[in-house]
Amino acid sequence: MTRSPVLTTTHGTLTLENPFILASAPPTASVEGIRRGFRAGWGGAVVKTIHADSMEVRDVSPRFCARKGPGGELLGFENIELLSKKSVSYWETGIVRLKDEYPDHILIASIMGDTDPASWQDLARRVQDAGCDAIELNVSCPHGMPEAGVGAAIGQNPPLVERLTRDVVSVAKVPVYVKMTPNITDIVLPAKAAAAGGAAGISAINSVQGIFGVDIESFEPQPSVGGRGTRGGYSGPAIKPIGLERVSAIAKAVPLPIMGIGGISSWQDAAEYLLLGASAVQVCTAVMWNGYGIVKEMNAGLLRYLEQKGLASPDDLRGAALPNLVSHQALDRNDRVRPGLDRPEACDGCGRCVIACRDGGYDAIRLREKRPVFDDAACDGCGLCILVCPKGALAAARYWV
Repeated sequence: MTRSPVLTTTHGTLTLENPFILASAPPTASVEGIRRGFRAGWGGAVVKTIHADSMEVRDVSPRFCARKGPGGELLGFENIELLSKKSVSYWETGIVRLKDEYPDHILIASIMGDTDPASWQDLARRVQDAGCDAIELNVSCPHGMPEAGVGAAIGQNPPLVERLTRDVVSVAKVPVYVKMTPNITDIVLPAKAAAAGGAAGISAINSVQGIFGVDIESFEPQPSVGGRGTRGGYSGPAIKPIGLERVSAIAKAVPLPIMGIGGISSWQDAAEYLLLGASAVQVCTAVMWNGYGIVKEMNAGLLRYLEQKGLASPDDLRGAALPNLVSHQALDRNDRVRPGLDRPEACDGCGRCVIACRDGGYDAIRLREKRPVFDDAACDGCGLCILVCPKGALAAARYWV
């Protein structure tokens, strides 16, 4: 008899009830928030980054911007929020309480010292003595902190990543993870540096540095704080392709467990990260938009998927897609697609496919009696027409040359 799958997940030496972890962000900015997350069903949480009390943190207002779809759905999100506004002692007491109440949930302390490694070591000692299960080094914050010589200013410098990791690992009694910045040409370099410094694992990615937009009437960068703006961290569904690429690159190059982060809004997104080498995932923006309760469908959906695939746990997904990720030169040039009118009843003769193919493809489509007609000899198989069809009337058929 086949056993039913479970969501129990191994991440290095840690065991999670499920692979879904609240990322270090506003949803984990308080003990009560993390408590609500655990009650909702999250397998773990990363505390909003704890910093030395001597490091002043004052947030601006407003500090968020969102790009939404026609139905109000979130497409992309930018923030210029800084670190935790709670003291170290608040988190020491909070970690004790949370681990006492939820001993089976994984609690990771994100920390950021100043430019002196001793400040990082002091924070590491204090949070591990309070009972956290692991430590995450925030060397990737893309806004505010790099101006002080920390955050991404460290994460973009592999030798600094290695030295700082080694400094913290030397005093740590729990696993140390290093959170990578995507704002670097080759993310593998700091990941290898973290591994060389003794890291137990990698977290990737932090938000993508960007400028959300500019008000073309007032000339104010957004979000506008008293008429002025700054670079922020972009997150949400829009950055998932970046996160997937970075995680896969690390998974192929560094033999450490990875917590995948970036644009995860559903169990399907999480499965993609697991298939490309992550062993667990962290979620932030989707929780800010929809609440802690989204994890219920994430857990249920992933469990259904595992049962459908005949897999025992999320561990069986780990890296299963990596063999299919190859260099561009290794792709088959003989395997082609050819568009066809798969659902004639859905086509309303709008001509979008004709315009796209004419101006962005190979001019291989004509409308005849409000129906697309394809010139197979001219078609190059790019697939653009299928993507632009607003009704989903076109589909691809495979063929060989």
